[in-house]
Amino acid sequence: MAQVTLIGPLKVIAGEDGPFEIDARNVLGLLRAVSKRFPELSGQIDEGVAVAIDGQIYQDDWLAEIGPDSEVQILPPLAGG
Repeated sequence: MAQVTLIGPLKVIAGEDGPFEIDARNVLGLLRAVSKRFPELSGQIDEGVAVAIDGQIYQDDWLAEIGPDSEVQILPPLAGG
């Protein structure tokens, strides 16, 4: 299972300080599983988050694959300029 860490205000809202395991094949499955585990994050997830899988950041790439041994971080949405 992937090791998942919430970053910044997401970890504060969820009250989850350390990594936790989620079984998901892609970003969409990951976000669904996280919303189920932490219903208080569903609003933030619906508004959009970025997901880093093994150091590569994905935003709105719902089918990006997550390996069983991946390290995943869920971040607030990234703004660019």
